[in-house]
Amino acid sequence: MSTETTWEGFTPDITPGHEPFWASVREHRIALQRCDRCGTFRFIPSPLCPRCWSQEATWTPVSGRGEVYTYTVVHRAPTPAYQAMAPYVIAHVTLEEGPRMISQLVDVPPEEVRIGLPVELTYRDVSPELSLYFFTPRRP
Repeated sequence: MSTETTWEGFTPDITPGHEPFWASVREHRIALQRCDRCGTFRFIPSPLCPRCWSQEATWTPVSGRGEVYTYTVVHRAPTPAYQAMAPYVIAHVTLEEGPRMISQLVDVPPEEVRIGLPVELTYRDVSPELSLYFFTPRRP
């Protein structure tokens, strides 16, 4: 999705170390750090590889495809902006490349969500400077 929407939910505090990630989201593609020594992808961006402790990494595009590892259905939201969306699904997704990401799962009724559901990233422009990422069921 690329249509700019009115967003009243939380927005990220984009720090310098996370800027390359959010720049890729603004471009409707996703790039994660990949360790130059051992090849491990990492999310959330960090200065050290969690596997080999290397400080060297390259921002590398990933597919955005994966499957639901686990999820929760939120019925009582933390703020009025999110309560209007309830019930909604927050999912941990294991990407094809290995790392897990967390986001809202959209475009599917909560009762149809299951562990192992194939999903892919979708994007929503919430301002000229900010896009957010969500997961949606993968199209066949």
